[in-house]
Amino acid sequence: MPAADARVRLMELVDAQGVSLSGLSALLGRNPSYLQQFVRKGSPRKLEEGDRRTLARFFGVDESELGGAGEGGVIAPYIGQRRLRSEWADVPRLPLGASAGPGALAESEAPVGQLRFSARWLKAHGLDAAMLSAIEVEGDSMEPTLRDGDEILVDRTPRPLRAGIYVLRLDDVLLVKRVDRAGDALRLISDNRAYPEIERAAGEVEILGRVVWKGGRL
Repeated sequence: MPAADARVRLMELVDAQGVSLSGLSALLGRNPSYLQQFVRKGSPRKLEEGDRRTLARFFGVDESELGGAGEGGVIAPYIGQRRLRSEWADVPRLPLGASAGPGALAESEAPVGQLRFSARWLKAHGLDAAMLSAIEVEGDSMEPTLRDGDEILVDRTPRPLRAGIYVLRLDDVLLVKRVDRAGDALRLISDNRAYPEIERAAGEVEILGRVVWKGGRL
């Protein structure tokens, strides 16, 4: 099958199953934009054999439908993938630290693993797995709410800003802070009172996502 036809077929399968390209990219251990780039930009030109096989098994189709030579038969989806699709969602863990380190929460960052969440739990909290990333907290500026080494779930869904804890970029530094409006400015507040409050013009602060969950060692 020509590569262009494989991209069309992949989108047909995605639409039929109600899954996302970013979620499937995470399933492959790729960065969230991997399959979007394949479909929209033709990069890579064709799927690697291992990725194609995994997707074929996920959808229960022959590899030939996704650009492979194929074996002339439909592959039944294995139980783990059926369960993943219906019951669980894997959220990519990005190799970034938020609080006192440089970096950016961007789709170009390759995941270093996944955290698995109940699809029902995510839906109950109004969260879309395709818009979530997990990163690690660095430093003590948000103690006792967030501690050094905690994992946080960041929701990148565009929403009106309201008071809460956000991951943001300020002066090329990635931070996690409690954010509130102060007129036309933003107040960046550390829960650890040893750190002073920061007030900056809204245009100087890039809000990357709202923190909606935390996990860590006792």
